[in-house]
Amino acid sequence: MKPAIMVMGVSGAGKSTVGAALATALGAVFLDGDDYHPQANVDHMAAGHPLTDAMRWPWLDRLGAAVQAARADHAVVFACSALKRSYREYLRAAIPGLRVAYLDAPQLLVADRLAQRRGHFMPANLLNSQFATLDAPRDCISVSIDQPITAIVQDLCGRL
Repeated sequence: MKPAIMVMGVSGAGKSTVGAALATALGAVFLDGDDYHPQANVDHMAAGHPLTDAMRWPWLDRLGAAVQAARADHAVVFACSALKRSYREYLRAAIPGLRVAYLDAPQLLVADRLAQRRGHFMPANLLNSQFATLDAPRDCISVSIDQPITAIVQDLCGRL
């Protein structure tokens, strides 16, 4: 199996942007975890409600299977919030050898980004629930988002 790297953090931290740039830098395939949510999850969040654990497990199953399938032929970088330790452990069981890159994001900076973001199903009013749910990981590569994307990607590439 080829390498698999998860870029994780709260909504608005830049998981998709950093993940896509990291995949390009590494010559890997990029998968966005948001694309694997069932429509019911998207509708639930768009209505301003945080997901329950019961709603997350099928999403994580779909995402884990997609990463495993893709890494048979290519290195994979994927974006996923994976806010709780239990979610990360679940994904590590489904994706052996998974590396985790945590986007450490100050809440005020993320709030500002979310206020400016358009066309995403995740409303800014769920940010507090994101930070309340977050179990900041210790067993990962951590990088602050308070710097340019190129610096974040360069830092991650150097540490992976």
